[in-house]
Amino acid sequence: MEQREFIDFLNLIEKLKCNTRHSWTSTGRRESVAEHSWRLAVMAMLCGNEYPDLDINKVIKMCLVHDFGEAITGDIPAFLKTDQHEKAEDVAVNTILATLPEAERKEISALFDEMRERATPEAKLFKALDNMEALVSHNEADISTWLPREYDDNIIYGKENASWSEWTRELHKEITKDTIKKIGE
Repeated sequence: MEQREFIDFLNLIEKLKCNTRHSWTSTGRRESVAEHSWRLAVMAMLCGNEYPDLDINKVIKMCLVHDFGEAITGDIPAFLKTDQHEKAEDVAVNTILATLPEAERKEISALFDEMRERATPEAKLFKALDNMEALVSHNEADISTWLPREYDDNIIYGKENASWSEWTRELHKEITKDTIKKIGE
């Protein structure tokens, strides 16, 4: 990759640091999309030993790139996202990836295809962790930032995606305990 292409691409995805998510941090400010992706990648790295047969580097890459489209579309909370939003995000991803040289574009496009299909263990782990990072973030935020629907949503969100492995099922149970405790306080 040429240095100018490299810098131009970084300038495109810089918006992920600027675009905020529905979630709030423990200090009372909106979380950026980039912060979510960073912590999601750390989660994948830390649970790597639980999945010795998986390509954890691929999972980490998925975590880092999965919200690239939100550099253009901004974040839409999962409970508001429609098929139309998904299509707009896909167009945004393709727009961003079109700026990359062919080798990088093909690699990242293949990751997006794999994440969409969710047929591989790597894609399943990525999606389970993606859901649970959002739950952990909500539990860290002041409950005054929660919408009424999130009291129930934070208990059930991601449960289906977490069900694919024993380790993620148990992680979801622990996060749910934190949610119930937070709601009760």
